[in-house]
Amino acid sequence: MKKYIKNLAIILSAVLALSSCQDDDNTFGDINSPSGIEVEAVILGVSDEFPDGDGSGLVDFTAKAKNAISYKYIFSDGTEDNSPSGILAGKRFNTEGTNTYTVTVLASGTGGVTSSMSFEIKVFSDFKDPQAVEFLTGGSSKKWYFAANEPGHLGVGPNNGNSGENASPIWYAAAPFEKAGAPESSCLYDTEMTFSLDDNGALKFELNNGGNTFYNAAFHSFGGGDLCLPLDTSGQKSVFLSPSQSVLTADQSRKTAMTFSDGGFMGYYINQTTYEILTITENRMIVRAIMGNDPALAWYHTFTTTKPEQGGGDDETFETLVWADEFDVAGAPNPANWGYDIGAGGWGNGELQYYRDNAENVKVEGGMLKITAKKQTFSGAAYTSARIKTQGKQDWTYGKVEARIKLPAGVGTWPAFWMLGASFEQLSWPACGEIDIMEHKGYEPGIIHSTLHYPGNSGGDGPTQSTIVDNVSSEFHNYAAIWTANTIRFYVDDELFHTFTNNANTPFNADFFIILNVAMGGGFGGPVDPNFTQSTMEVDYVRVYQ
Repeated sequence: MKKYIKNLAIILSAVLALSSCQDDDNTFGDINSPSGIEVEAVILGVSDEFPDGDGSGLVDFTAKAKNAISYKYIFSDGTEDNSPSGILAGKRFNTEGTNTYTVTVLASGTGGVTSSMSFEIKVFSDFKDPQAVEFLTGGSSKKWYFAANEPGHLGVGPNNGNSGENASPIWYAAAPFEKAGAPESSCLYDTEMTFSLDDNGALKFELNNGGNTFYNAAFHSFGGGDLCLPLDTSGQKSVFLSPSQSVLTADQSRKTAMTFSDGGFMGYYINQTTYEILTITENRMIVRAIMGNDPALAWYHTFTTTKPEQGGGDDETFETLVWADEFDVAGAPNPANWGYDIGAGGWGNGELQYYRDNAENVKVEGGMLKITAKKQTFSGAAYTSARIKTQGKQDWTYGKVEARIKLPAGVGTWPAFWMLGASFEQLSWPACGEIDIMEHKGYEPGIIHSTLHYPGNSGGDGPTQSTIVDNVSSEFHNYAAIWTANTIRFYVDDELFHTFTNNANTPFNADFFIILNVAMGGGFGGPVDPNFTQSTMEVDYVRVYQ
């Protein structure tokens, strides 16, 4: 409930202005010009002490006019809003202090005919974030660039009202310099943004991208993906700071939003002029912005004050070997390292095998771990195989986890090299988290998948990527994950193909253990070739570096 309001009712019979004449042309039906525009402006928080508002800068507008079918508001602070109904709730005026603004209302009728009226409104705003201004400008002027060398410098995630899923780009995170490889995308990293203070201490912004802007695919008509297209972004814009209204909590965001005048934006065109600052320091900033045509999508940008050079990235690596199994002792897998999962069904995946712990299905031989899936009836299952794990014996938080593997062949096979949260027995799945370093479907030879599972991202909804690898069942390949508090990066033969942005709200900041197995069929493995007899996954080594 608003305890105080100030009503500003303005009624004007607008003069009709037609941009063209028509003689007996009824293509659009009757052309009815809007007239008698009325606008009510309600400034929030008005009281005897604060006659121009409570400092929030918020105003609710309602426009009405005869024969109008839609409305547009244009404000003298350089912002504008479309309102088909005429109702515009929560317009925020951000310039600090008490300021008078001109508001122009355009009422549109049939045939594109418009009428307009203008009036002034005085509003008080007292939001301040002087530290953010100091970081942005350095006290005078500072240049910013996309942090192209960082995983996740450009990414997207949900904006669904659930703050637990809305603080990082869990759906897509660009790999370092991912957008530098093709002419149609290389302009993104040429973008230079300057934040400065004018003589009056007002925050300003300039975007210099050489005349070419990186457009999201939804905002160009050339087909395909994102493209660099000509756009003149020259000219200084004003920047208005305000409290963020997003679903994020105070520990996920600075709760400060930046709004740019005159259509200003931060290098990647998503038809948005407001950006929430998640974090900012003297030389690094992460912002979040809602997709201009889809409020269910949130884009993330990471910026730095030093322009990255390709080949000079600071990707974190791990070089100290802390644990390994080289499988150089024949017989059963080393019991100090490995235990077994025993049973059928794949624990909810509808798999067709029964996991056993005997030498027919798992053994060390010739310097290799061998896990064999067989067409063999056992305890009601049509196939047998093995799943071994380091649970309760070895687990780790962060590091490089790598295995050299030759995969089984055959339609219906589903080999995997993966990790599960050591809290599995206490929290269950998916709360414990799952890191799938390598999965392979026998019916899609050569396509390697990596996926993350955690609350809200279970089953087929986990963030995933795939890559094509030759000769996976006839040659050994290295499959690895480099796992930090900030990212989890997935590689095949040292080639990065998937980057996940980690954060404090995921379960991937605790101990995990390693699992190796070959499943048959199930939701991921698909139907099994009726002529399948057996096939083996061979593992040369498993190593963990920290």
